[in-house]
Amino acid sequence: MSGLSILVVDDEREILDLISYNLSRERFLVHAVSCGEDALTETRRLKPDLILLDLMLPGMDGIQVARILKRDPDTREIPIIMITARSEESDVVKGLDSGADDYVTKPFSPRILLSRIRSVIRRARSTAEIKTGESLRIHDLVIDPNKFKVFLNGERLELTYTEFQLLYFLAGRPGWVYSRYQIVDALRGEDYPVTERSVDVQIVGLRKKLGTAAKYIETVRNVGYRFKE
Repeated sequence: MSGLSILVVDDEREILDLISYNLSRERFLVHAVSCGEDALTETRRLKPDLILLDLMLPGMDGIQVARILKRDPDTREIPIIMITARSEESDVVKGLDSGADDYVTKPFSPRILLSRIRSVIRRARSTAEIKTGESLRIHDLVIDPNKFKVFLNGERLELTYTEFQLLYFLAGRPGWVYSRYQIVDALRGEDYPVTERSVDVQIVGLRKKLGTAAKYIETVRNVGYRFKE
């Protein structure tokens, strides 16, 4: 993946230097800024392959930046990994709701961060593959992988790439029960370093966006999740 460009946004100089150093060693093209306003300007100018975005920034925070970028047709497809010192579920869900594709909590291992970056980039590259699947019409939901869109009662839902994959995966076989690690393996590959909580957080965010259709994703105690038959 050498030669790909990454925009790093963080107001802590030590963090910015650490990330930039490790990414440069892996031959990524690194661009660094320290505030939300500059992040918007540089994203539109550079069109990076991925953005590492700190949640807490002076002035415009990471949530606001992500929402603006995801509303813009020219930048909405650029994957975002949120970097945050907050590990509370509510903060993580806010980041994912804003359009982030993944999150990393501080302090983090550079090796783990690189693994997350590679995984998100692989998923972004596989978007064309998932779009070749068949549309699903279940209950009052329509899931169209060819257009990467989900509709509930005719109204479009704004999902992140990971949320879309998760919904499409579960809805593909209603009634089938999947463990958290089966879900991870299916969506991100067996080499992705996650915990069970990572899947739970994605489910929380997806249910929130599904609204009345959230009831279709059922929790199977001590096992995992399934899409209601």
